[in-house]
Amino acid sequence: MTSSLPLDRFLRYDELSHALAALTAQYPALVSVDSIGRSHEGRDIWLVTLTDTTAGPADEKPAMWVDANIHATEVTGGVAALALLDRLVTGFGLDAHVTRALQTRTFYVVPRLNPDGVEAALADQPRFLRSSTRPWPWNDGWQQPGLHAEDVDGDGRILTMRIADPDGQWKVRADEPRLMVRRGPADGPDDGPYYRLLDEGRIESFDGFTVPTPRSPQGLDLNRNYPAGWATNITGSGDHPGSEPEIDAVIRAIRARPNICGFNAYHTSGGVLLRPSSTKADAALPVVDVWAWTELGKRASELTKYPVHSVYEDFTWDKSTTMAGASDDWAYEHLGVYSWTTEFWDVQFAATGERAPTNWWYFGPTPEVELAVLQWYDARGNDAGGGRAAFVNWYTFDHPQLGTVELGGWNYVFAWSNAPLDLLRNEVTGHADFAVHQALAAPSLAIRLATAERVGDGVWQVRVGVANTGWLPTTVTAHAEREHLVLPLTVEVTLPQGAESTSGPTRVTLGQLGGGLTIRLRGEANDGTPDRALATWTVRGERGQAIVVEARHPRAGVARATVTLE
Repeated sequence: MTSSLPLDRFLRYDELSHALAALTAQYPALVSVDSIGRSHEGRDIWLVTLTDTTAGPADEKPAMWVDANIHATEVTGGVAALALLDRLVTGFGLDAHVTRALQTRTFYVVPRLNPDGVEAALADQPRFLRSSTRPWPWNDGWQQPGLHAEDVDGDGRILTMRIADPDGQWKVRADEPRLMVRRGPADGPDDGPYYRLLDEGRIESFDGFTVPTPRSPQGLDLNRNYPAGWATNITGSGDHPGSEPEIDAVIRAIRARPNICGFNAYHTSGGVLLRPSSTKADAALPVVDVWAWTELGKRASELTKYPVHSVYEDFTWDKSTTMAGASDDWAYEHLGVYSWTTEFWDVQFAATGERAPTNWWYFGPTPEVELAVLQWYDARGNDAGGGRAAFVNWYTFDHPQLGTVELGGWNYVFAWSNAPLDLLRNEVTGHADFAVHQALAAPSLAIRLATAERVGDGVWQVRVGVANTGWLPTTVTAHAEREHLVLPLTVEVTLPQGAESTSGPTRVTLGQLGGGLTIRLRGEANDGTPDRALATWTVRGERGQAIVVEARHPRAGVARATVTLE
């Protein structure tokens, strides 16, 4: 059976909502959809819950959280989230790993965390925002003097304006006049002509000479609004941690689901899997957590072909200026789970077979890479998908303020930031299987021993042995254990009428259990039982009475058994 989810285009909000409703109707035993809150403009933020409900409710199983589209133009991530839904529902009953995952685990998926921003990016007359459409930092939406990007010629694209300027820092590439290259430090007047490049847009309060580049009136970055490391000096961080309705909704939804054991936020671009910390060196993190991330990352790279990087170690050029307030840091620091940010699509890799360097976000592509990407798109017929040209040849336009300029260049959002539509499915394939892999690594409870032994006249000793059958410990991370972020395992017996416990409370705590990782780190073939715990009660009752046993852990789920006094 195939799902009804389209994976070959970027969906507008209404189509996405209808697709999720159709998926629920098609797989009612596996899928439910709920709203966890509303966006700034009032759109529902949909949460899709997937689990085999015939094998137990969602909140009694360890869970994996995935969200996408926190940034407005990073729409490939939303397709990846739908591909995860598709993989789970179509693989159930056919693929052993997927089937076991849905029987024993839960998946929480938010395909579009920021519906307003994405809707603006996909509009017929697009607006390319970082994330939210809420006016900020000026609540009245005041546009400061300077350049504000918009589709000034009304052709449904936001390109680049090329303006002849003897002081410009760009010149036409000699062997490929469509492309521009930077002016060299020693280039003189005779080495031009030179140009100034600006985003296509309108200049507020133009003075006829200067073109400031202020923040957008919608200057929020929702991925800097999480509580971890939140600071006012982080661009777009908002009024306070969780000030934005989208982030408030997600934080509340996750905190209401303590069974979440793993986290991944889907973004673009770069073709990499990023992991915390964004603000600390690996040496400042628990060594066990770095080791476990490395082990999970090995499997991630096998499945996705994406390399794994620490944000701080590999992607932070200036270690004195770090990015904070991101969702993956919050998931690790405040929840204590292994978290990721997946950056989909590396156009340099598609064009050259070589991965983009980790300083690409600071310096952009080299002239050689840009030429290779242009030639790659030429071979594709200049097709970025959906009838969009990847590159637009320069053409003259009478700008209302600047006079005659040229418009053209890269259709950047759809040529560099997101995969062409015909490559979407292939680009995101494998990431769903990594989500399944991480979900199956989560701690999971099982009752391996449940007995009642008669020790006197009407007196029984009840013994309950609980095991963590998962690879991760019940705390998930060493950081969570160190910071006491997770409540302990409890085991409770429910006694029939007339029976009583003579040895103490019917509910006891048994601390935390290790997992396969714990045993692996012993480094020798002497496992012990760090993954097990035993609880005992002395019960007075009658032969034949049944006692219900329940083992419960906020992350590792719930296991039950029945013991008969006989």
